[in-house]
Amino acid sequence: MTALTGGEAIVQGLVAHGVDTVFGLPGAQIYGLFDAFHQAQLKVIGARHEQACGYMAYGYARASGKPGVFSVVPGPGVLNAGAAILTAFGSNEPVLCLTGQVPTAFLGKGRGHLHEMPDQLATLRSFVKWADRIEYPDTAPSAVSRAFQEMMSGRRGPVALEMPWDVFTQRADVGASTPFARLPPPQPDSERIKAAAALIGGSKAPMIFVGSGAFDAADEILELAELIDAPVVAFRSGRGIVSNAHELGLTMAAAYHLWPQTDLIIGIGTRLELPAWRWPYRPEGQKSVRIDIDPVEMRRFAADAAVVADAQAGTRGLLAAMRKLGYKKSAGRRQAIRDASALALKEIQAVQPQMAYLNILREVLPANAIVTDELSQVGFTSWYGFPIYEPRTFITSGYQGTLGSGFPTALGAKVAHPDRPVVAITGDGGFMFAVQELATAVQFKIGVVTLVFNNNAYGNVRRDQLQVFDGRVVAADLVNPDFVRLAESFGVGAARVTSPETFRPALEKALADGGPYLIAIDVVRDSEVSPWAFIHPPKP
Repeated sequence: MTALTGGEAIVQGLVAHGVDTVFGLPGAQIYGLFDAFHQAQLKVIGARHEQACGYMAYGYARASGKPGVFSVVPGPGVLNAGAAILTAFGSNEPVLCLTGQVPTAFLGKGRGHLHEMPDQLATLRSFVKWADRIEYPDTAPSAVSRAFQEMMSGRRGPVALEMPWDVFTQRADVGASTPFARLPPPQPDSERIKAAAALIGGSKAPMIFVGSGAFDAADEILELAELIDAPVVAFRSGRGIVSNAHELGLTMAAAYHLWPQTDLIIGIGTRLELPAWRWPYRPEGQKSVRIDIDPVEMRRFAADAAVVADAQAGTRGLLAAMRKLGYKKSAGRRQAIRDASALALKEIQAVQPQMAYLNILREVLPANAIVTDELSQVGFTSWYGFPIYEPRTFITSGYQGTLGSGFPTALGAKVAHPDRPVVAITGDGGFMFAVQELATAVQFKIGVVTLVFNNNAYGNVRRDQLQVFDGRVVAADLVNPDFVRLAESFGVGAARVTSPETFRPALEKALADGGPYLIAIDVVRDSEVSPWAFIHPPKP
């Protein structure tokens, strides 16, 4: 037993779980926790807004595969960070929120103490995987261990811990922190594996869909794809699990050309967003196989063969069953797959000027560079127009589609991988949600290159209003600052680009600079071709 404050007890638990970096914005209720961070010599990345703290932790988690930890004050601080926590929930990333609470004597009294919420813990539990309160220092080690266990077991997701203001500095004898083992995943059922293998054995044109739940099964998925000559497609989160440089690694644009002949879909660690509702139809008689660790998924999209298991174990079981069946793939399928990729690559070049910029970006960046998207015309196009070669190198806000997430997410990814190039694709509207974090990038020397595509509008909103609401544009046009001068005022290197031809040298200079850098790319309003024909394609 060691005499520790509540804050020190939490930090002891973090250190025991390998945490060395925390993103945070200190305030009165959590002074004791930040003092404990300092005493333990953790790296604390301070931010200018609580939402950025959460998004940096999210970017760190998605890029590294390890938990991202952040701390903000209760009440308004938690709510400010709520968008990032919800994004982590939607994207199944292990993010730990550490926050405060009113003093113990005020708990549940509703007396209007600083930052009090009617029921913060209940609010948190509505959009995190697990949350709890620590009311005594010696309960902190087990609470922290439980938080990490919940984050990393089964379907991963964010968790939260709160502690009353006074307990952060209250001292007591505290036991050692011991990490808990992860909860055992469900094991693949042999009969369901056999059923899935039988469906594949009877298929002539299978297609594999992958999501972020399949990151740890990349080798097995590629082996399965090559065994059965099946294209592998990801919408957003699973991109790079099979490289787009491999002829079986397809974008959604290429995969849709093969959709009419697809007689079996195999979903691994994915919600199956493309075939479930983005693509306008399913071929008649098509069958389905799913491997997912979350049994609830099998109710959301019922499969003909549903294997509840970890993606890696489930795919390994399926491979073994396929070999036992003596599976023989259909002849000549690779050429059809290559033809679909070539046709899609040609078709998407019509999405201009977005593709001109994305082509250059891909040519200049190394394979392991990390790119974050943003809800912008170039961001949408990047979902299918920017090839991805490695898992965890393309980071989006998933189905939350959170405007303003891209830049702070990129900061967290760069902290996780300081030796890799990290580029944030943003629009002028989304970038302004977190523009103040340029100061964070400078202060902590976070060398993200930010591309701000400036069309002086919420471009997608404006297009929808023009096309669907008889041209009545409301609150979609923007008046922006001079982004180059603004960046330079923060001490950030900056350049202006007005065409794809001038983009390459500016990008190369930005990457060589090594520090935070901003490239403002002027785009004529309403000039961008809609990217949506390849995201919500028409029925042929």
